[in-house]
Amino acid sequence: MVIGMSQIILGLEKIKAYEGLKMLCGYADKSEQWCDELWMDMLTDSELYAEFVYYLENHSLADKMKIEGYSLTDFYVWQMGRYNLANDSGKNTDICNKEEMVLQSFKAMAEMKKDPDYYKRKLTEGSGMDKE
Repeated sequence: MVIGMSQIILGLEKIKAYEGLKMLCGYADKSEQWCDELWMDMLTDSELYAEFVYYLENHSLADKMKIEGYSLTDFYVWQMGRYNLANDSGKNTDICNKEEMVLQSFKAMAEMKKDPDYYKRKLTEGSGMDKE
């Protein structure tokens, strides 16, 4: 069996993406299990994987992937709102772990594909004072 150059390049890209994910999970203080679950979500969803590679390369969100009209930026803003509410800060502070917010956004996007109604409700409901 002959391995083509494109297979080698794709393999290296996945290794770099996985290493990038592990690094971000370390910064975000996420467990290895949590990180591996997100990695499996990415491997089974080419759109989510492409968004993540874009994020690693550009440190910004491409927002090409949409579910029910929602993008990763929508989830990022939602995560920030939840953080601000939980910390009674009213604004995004320097101590907020941005890597965690981004990773949580990717995880929420993966979960939304499984249960869009739940996340549509979460994204459209007021945050109230429940401090989930």
